[in-house]
Amino acid sequence: MDIRKCSAEAIGTFWLSFAGCGSAVIAAAFPQVGIGLVGVSLAFGLTVVTMAYAIGHISGCHLNPAVTCGLAAGGRFPAHDIAPYVTSQVIGGVIGAAVLYAIASGAPDFDLAKGFAANGYGEHSPGRYGLLSCLLAEVVLTMMFLFVIMGATHGKAPVGFAPLAIGLCLTLVHLVGIPVTNLSVNPARSTGPALFAGGWAIAQLWLFWVAPVLGGVLGGILYRWLSEQPSAQITGMVPPAPAE
Repeated sequence: MDIRKCSAEAIGTFWLSFAGCGSAVIAAAFPQVGIGLVGVSLAFGLTVVTMAYAIGHISGCHLNPAVTCGLAAGGRFPAHDIAPYVTSQVIGGVIGAAVLYAIASGAPDFDLAKGFAANGYGEHSPGRYGLLSCLLAEVVLTMMFLFVIMGATHGKAPVGFAPLAIGLCLTLVHLVGIPVTNLSVNPARSTGPALFAGGWAIAQLWLFWVAPVLGGVLGGILYRWLSEQPSAQITGMVPPAPAE
């Protein structure tokens, strides 16, 4: 695996974890000018849009183990490259959470007990949703996210608009899912905050690996069945640039 691709994935996932979770930890409920649920949802979408244009031509801009597994299931990504991509994404997500912690902990009222944007179910769900509801939400929302990714990056899709469609889809699934689980759809994004929140967040982290990966694989398989076979050149969320 090309070290540049893995580095791009780590940097991109760092940005998603730091800026996306940072919007929730730092800005969501800031006095008088808090961005709220809509702002946090938009922030996650913007991290994907900006990184898709920045590194899509290098690594495909997966930024998410569920996306990598889903693209592999959909025939868009080689299975032997899953492990290095996922490892890079988790490293980037953890570093993003670490930098966020270093900044956020400087506030006089900072409190890890508030959750640090970690995902949870039951009493740790923002809306106190039960395990089954949270599992179903994460599977379905990740499945549809992958479905949109597969369609937006298909060889016959409008050229140049994939990052916008994918970013808007991520915004949409956050609007639906934040009240349920604080929304994951991304195991790397979930792992970083959980390591800092500790305790319950680590104990519940399994769900936010199992459900998104399952949903991603289902989305990839569904689109592969529905659509004609993709071009061999399309290997990620964004088609790589042609060789010079």
